Amino acid sequence: MSNEYPAVGAFYDGRNCLFSVWAPHSEKVEVVIGEGLYSMRKSGLDHWTVVIEDVDAGTPYWFRINGKNLPDPASRWQAEGVHGPSFVVDTRFTWTDESWRGIPLSEMIIYELHVGTFSDEGNFEGVISRLDYLKSLGITVIELMPVAQFPGSRNWGYDGVYPYATHHDYGGAIGLMKLVDEAHRRGIAVILDVVYNHQGPEGNYFSEFGPYFTDKYKTFWGRAINFDDAWCDGVRNFYWQNAIMWLDEFHIDGLRLDAVHAIWDFSALHFIEELARRVKGLENECNKKKILIAEFDLNNPRYIRTPEKGGFGLDGQWIDEFHHALHSVVTGEVNGYYEDFGELAHLAKAFQDSYVYTGQYSRHRKKHFGVDPLENSYEQFVVFAQNHDQIGNRMLGDRLTASQSFEGLKLIAATVLLAPQVPLLFMGEEYGEKNPFQYFISHTDPAIVKMVQEGRKQEFSYFHMEGEFQDPQDEKTFEQCKLSWSHTQGEHAVLLAYYQYLISFRKDRVAMQGRGRQDVRVYEEPGKKILVLQRSFGEDRLLILFNFEKNKAEWSHPLLGSATKIFDSSAHRWTVKGYQDESVRMSADRIVMNAESALIFELSHP
Repeated sequence: MSNEYPAVGAFYDGRNCLFSVWAPHSEKVEVVIGEGLYSMRKSGLDHWTVVIEDVDAGTPYWFRINGKNLPDPASRWQAEGVHGPSFVVDTRFTWTDESWRGIPLSEMIIYELHVGTFSDEGNFEGVISRLDYLKSLGITVIELMPVAQFPGSRNWGYDGVYPYATHHDYGGAIGLMKLVDEAHRRGIAVILDVVYNHQGPEGNYFSEFGPYFTDKYKTFWGRAINFDDAWCDGVRNFYWQNAIMWLDEFHIDGLRLDAVHAIWDFSALHFIEELARRVKGLENECNKKKILIAEFDLNNPRYIRTPEKGGFGLDGQWIDEFHHALHSVVTGEVNGYYEDFGELAHLAKAFQDSYVYTGQYSRHRKKHFGVDPLENSYEQFVVFAQNHDQIGNRMLGDRLTASQSFEGLKLIAATVLLAPQVPLLFMGEEYGEKNPFQYFISHTDPAIVKMVQEGRKQEFSYFHMEGEFQDPQDEKTFEQCKLSWSHTQGEHAVLLAYYQYLISFRKDRVAMQGRGRQDVRVYEEPGKKILVLQRSFGEDRLLILFNFEKNKAEWSHPLLGSATKIFDSSAHRWTVKGYQDESVRMSADRIVMNAESALIFELSHP
């Protein structure tokens, strides 16, 4: 008997439909269509299947278990929401991306967006309408926050309860396929954020089908998914198949795996390791690059090491510590988890080592934390100054535009885009969007609404934040998070052009292609908030200066004697009327940098 589990869900061929569901403890399972009941047959691996003839696309159906009508856990379409029936969907699509081969992580300029707030339309068509804009900006990858079906019409997506169903209000399965196809036509890859560490509470009927959850562990967001307890095989396959569906059937180029530190699995073969193996197999089969990026709150390179070196084989990971180090330096915030940061030395270490904590004592965690990822290149780490979490988990959802000067915003952009790691931007950052990005929901269960409201208040008290609490259930909270698209005027237009320039420079300059530790050296100027980055690759050598002082600062070094300035963030082309002049060179090896500025020098050959 094969131990490869059958695919789950409803599979429509244009006339007939195969229904398949995992229900190991059930004595009888039926498909309900209208007044009709269709008995399913159980296989040796606890799956129930039946083929029903002459079914139309758009037909609603239920699975009946123990006398209850339940939506399909692997539903592809929940047109009436999380409590309604599942629907048969025809996912046949005419693709035009036959020549597309994907993009390696090292070449990615990632742009994270939320489909519902990115455009006025709030759907996949709205994203498609801005693809040419993103192409002109220099973006090579869009990263979609989760699109799996969630309760109501507005949500971040991490409360999704149907991992296989593309959110109905966004445009459903065909809408997502069209977006991916249009992105590929413009040379833009698509990464999808998926949640395999928990399922949302509302509309969650999974336990009616089988032991999808375990009480062995707990997560911050809900019951832990059963990846290593009794009957876990069917659960593990459910999520492996989900990942392959997105990457294969939807032509998605990569997955951002949400909070993998909350995927509790002490199996000999970790869920993540097997997922990476299966994705690598798909990549070889289709000859297209498929990327797996983990978000995890552990400074443990095991997740991104190759299996040959005892790792799980993921391609890369988000680095929150780079963000924390940069954020605390520019804002002065040292509350909450920022208490472990605040010094320029932390940012220097984030540049040099990617992890800030590599075994030192963490005041916030109250323990020694992390190890040095010595064998991992910079191209495995994704860095950012802003993302959905770091903005949305603030009391007011305020972006850096609320606290930073125009010059400060340019300095922050340069810090991320000139780093050796892979840069990620959050939607609107590139032109200085001022609208907030707050947490929003539209649950229909009053008890869950109250639970979320109280939970958010507790999170904000942890940071000792001040301000008026914004009710996540209030539709106004959602509406004010939509992008203003004020990118054609004043400072916004200048900042947009600035981002375009730096992205182009990152792509084209030879020295910027160095991804190994030997290609990057970081210096911190003692007693000053000046950070120096020396980058080299091949014959090209660059000296990059960052002045985080709120005033002008002087820096001198013998390297300046053989250096030619090729970029200054305070140059006239990057300013608006009334702003400062560019930095002044006092002598061959001494320069006075403007406040909150970044400079690039070309070094002559030694």
